[in-house]
Amino acid sequence: MPIRNKVKQFVDGLGITRYRFQKDTGIAPSTAYNLYDNPDWIPQVTALNKICDYYRVQPSELIYWVPPEEIKEDKEDK
Repeated sequence: MPIRNKVKQFVDGLGITRYRFQKDTGIAPSTAYNLYDNPDWIPQVTALNKICDYYRVQPSELIYWVPPEEIKEDKEDK
């Protein structure tokens, strides 16, 4: 998928744990951990809204678009 998340960088930049991130936002623990551990995991709109509301940030601080050719290159490198 040409969209990836940068939740790990966001959470690490805040200096908090995945657990604190999950508790602060109220999202499901599995969602918080999947977002942190897997950049290909894209949050559902409900979770994205909770994160943005709590931290007062734009969605672009949490997700970004990747050109399809870069994804193809990533797969070929593996």
